[in-house]
Amino acid sequence: MIASTEKLFFIVGNSRSGTTMMLRILDNHPQIFGLNELHFFEQLWSTADKEKIISKSDAQDLAARLLYIQRKGYMGFSDTTTFATEANTLVEEMNNTQMTGQAVYAYFMKRETSLQNKIYAVEKTPQNVFYIKEILELFPNARIINMVRDPRGIMLSQKRKWMRRKMGATFITKKEVIRLRINYHPITLSRLWNSSIIAANKFDTEPRVKTILFEDMLDKPTETAQAICQHFEIDFFAEMLEIPQASSSNEPDSTEKGINKKRAGNWKSGGLSDAELFFCQKISGDLMTKIGYPLNELKPNPFSVIAYIIAFPFKLGLALLVNLNRMKSIVETIKRRLN
Repeated sequence: MIASTEKLFFIVGNSRSGTTMMLRILDNHPQIFGLNELHFFEQLWSTADKEKIISKSDAQDLAARLLYIQRKGYMGFSDTTTFATEANTLVEEMNNTQMTGQAVYAYFMKRETSLQNKIYAVEKTPQNVFYIKEILELFPNARIINMVRDPRGIMLSQKRKWMRRKMGATFITKKEVIRLRINYHPITLSRLWNSSIIAANKFDTEPRVKTILFEDMLDKPTETAQAICQHFEIDFFAEMLEIPQASSSNEPDSTEKGINKKRAGNWKSGGLSDAELFFCQKISGDLMTKIGYPLNELKPNPFSVIAYIIAFPFKLGLALLVNLNRMKSIVETIKRRLN
């Protein structure tokens, strides 16, 4: 049985804040195995499950879901039959009748890591920024990297994310493209950025949590990666920075490797209207200033501003509908995002 005292690594932060880049850097470490986005917290587990003992069949079902996400990808996570046999084996290996969801999750991560002949598991699900408290309580030896990026860069990336399907991300389905386009609205994204920053700021004195600015990772990659390795108590290897230049919403995937410094301020080259930037700075300006992101002088088109305001409640309602299947507890999910 993998105990809660195992050292597990987590990468959290607002979506499109550089979490994938960070995962690739850590996955290049000879001792670390980078898992796919498992979306355990919020979609497969809620706080009501914390002390809940689950049956063997439920444990097998959870293990099968995690195996599918890891091996086949997140888009088809509802299939529980493909890896049923391996899931049964996994649960038998745990040899524990007092099973919980978090125990299956932890054992799964360490088992997958061991299969790759690695020592440490790192899991990157951006939304886990809203579950830092639970992660630290369930796994006392966990280490967390919280990624922060200028919200204007995030907004541009989110606005264009649906285009990723034509730039190398063939795993993005047509249904997902629709969901991504519905999700985009400058007011929604600005509020979510605020919530993620506030959620992480509650742990700014917690030694197990380290915040990394996306811009610092691009501007001084070696120094930043060394600080991350120190936080994880592992050795630094220069090869960690030789990552593929992929997953950008602004350019096609490339075969080149290394850190692309141009991505830091790509929003400055266009792609966002003054109206979109207006909402971002109006809603997130105070937190942006505290972090060190300077605000721009803007002259938004008043008709565009009004149009975004009118569309907001409709876009928000649609976004809720297309994301219902991504929430185990709708009330808990919404509450955590309303900080």
